[in-house]
Amino acid sequence: MAIEIQNNALSIIDGVDIQQIAGAMQNIAKFQAVVQKTLKQNHDFGVIPGTPKPTLLKPGAEKILMLLGLTSEYDILEKVEDYEKEIFAYTVKCTLLKGNMKVTEGLGSCNSKEDKYRWRWVYEDDLPPGADKESLKKKTYGNTVKYRVENDDICSQANTILKMAKKRAQVDATLTVAALSEIFTQDIEDMDLSGNPTEATYTQKVDDPADYVVTFGKHRGKRLRDIPTDYVEWLAKNANEESLREYANQVLSNAGENKSDKNEDKSKGEKKASKKPAPNVSSESMADHFAYVGWEQLCEYGDMP
Repeated sequence: MAIEIQNNALSIIDGVDIQQIAGAMQNIAKFQAVVQKTLKQNHDFGVIPGTPKPTLLKPGAEKILMLLGLTSEYDILEKVEDYEKEIFAYTVKCTLLKGNMKVTEGLGSCNSKEDKYRWRWVYEDDLPPGADKESLKKKTYGNTVKYRVENDDICSQANTILKMAKKRAQVDATLTVAALSEIFTQDIEDMDLSGNPTEATYTQKVDDPADYVVTFGKHRGKRLRDIPTDYVEWLAKNANEESLREYANQVLSNAGENKSDKNEDKSKGEKKASKKPAPNVSSESMADHFAYVGWEQLCEYGDMP
């Protein structure tokens, strides 16, 4: 039996045009390079600590499908909608089409027992009556504390859960059709429908803290360097994500050092200028004065008539 299977495998290989395969592999490599160059980190894909590859996000998947000229169709394969027990679960199939031709499929599922839907984080003042805060899981952000409680309004999220299953199916199909599993992975725990992080387990990796992109609030989509200082100060104290608080503090620290350096340079300049009072040079004698003190010395005064 094993010999028969091996012979069948060899017969498939024998019937393949090797040159055609080599060309196809080169095209795949070129397309992967285009994708890596085109997609933007922290928008189209993100880096989650502990994963060996970047995670492809919904905006990135949509761009790839547009590049390939593919459209998506969805079918709900399984669903559970129990409003009494507040249990919702969906399994969705995404079919990618080129015109009327089916190219590939992807599967995605989501349910109301996932942490992001089952629980919610609230301040102490918003705890349910009779809740024992000492027994609850909590998170501390500076001087702020939030507690994890059961979501008592899960029924309102049934549509969100369905859409999440749909998104996961689309990303799964996209990774398959474009042979992108080599450079991207798919994380199904930490992203919302737009591909934004929902928990602090998602961390942007940036070389310069000022390049960190804020993903929420009135400055969403902006880098820390482009955000007003008072808002960066607020982020440094109150941001939910520990890495964001650290980056914000680094930006503030660097800004303070730069300001100190500038003040020191200014002080040195003022001290230098005080030692060399600007000469009283009339416009008529400018040429003679150039010849006398030299251009570099004149530039030091910076206040020529």
